[in-house]
Amino acid sequence: MIVITGATGNVGRPLVQTLAAAGEVVTAVSRRISATDAPAGVRVRQGDLAEPANLKGAFDGADAVFLLTSGDFVGSGGNLREVMDVVRAAGVRRVVLLSSQGVSSGNHSAELEDAVTASGLEWTMLRPGNFSSNAFQWADSVRTQRIVAAPFGDVALPAVDPLDIADVAGVVLRKPGHVGKIYDLTGPAPISPREQAAAIGDAVGEPVEFVELTRAEAKSAMVRFMPEPVVENTLDLLGTPPAVIQQVSPDIEEVLGRAPRSFADWAARNAAAFK
Repeated sequence: MIVITGATGNVGRPLVQTLAAAGEVVTAVSRRISATDAPAGVRVRQGDLAEPANLKGAFDGADAVFLLTSGDFVGSGGNLREVMDVVRAAGVRRVVLLSSQGVSSGNHSAELEDAVTASGLEWTMLRPGNFSSNAFQWADSVRTQRIVAAPFGDVALPAVDPLDIADVAGVVLRKPGHVGKIYDLTGPAPISPREQAAAIGDAVGEPVEFVELTRAEAKSAMVRFMPEPVVENTLDLLGTPPAVIQQVSPDIEEVLGRAPRSFADWAARNAAAFK
């Protein structure tokens, strides 16, 4: 059995679907989840990594666990070592952690990864960069005004499609050869917010104007739904990204045997959200 935490998110949901379609026995865990949020035959369990005592039983019988921690978990001082104690006590053998490429650059703490490596279990780290799905934050302004407003308009990063993250996670959870590996996950080419706006315009069939925000304006908007320390780190990475964050990683292609999806692919697939 494979347990997927964060099972209703941009990565967890397609990962659950992929594993179930492959015939795996899957338990989907999320703070708010019901049977309608998962394919038929998938066991669902409400649970919060910030309350590890309530997770007891969720991992029983599992061979592998996919761990996805939210910004709320990090911002509220969640203790992943306590979660790993529960995972280990359940007899789980392998853990795949969705970490961050910010750990590679030194902009984010390695505390979560350290909790996993210290557990004594087999592990694999996935370090995605900037998610293509972050563009959903512009959906309302594109629908109503055909505008994308963002800071650092011409700073380009290789945005990664959450489906590619899910595909990589599905492989490393099921197949040998990935224990002790760290994979940086990026898109196929750097793309700036201005270029993302143009790609969304192509997807919806109408021009989308780009409006550049100051850092202060961007922070004011982001703290409404992200903890302030996470906002500051995110803005640092977006505004003055180190070289490792700007580089295209070969890891998705090496794991999947194909090139990663482009931002234009993501925008075309999600065009309805912007129309």
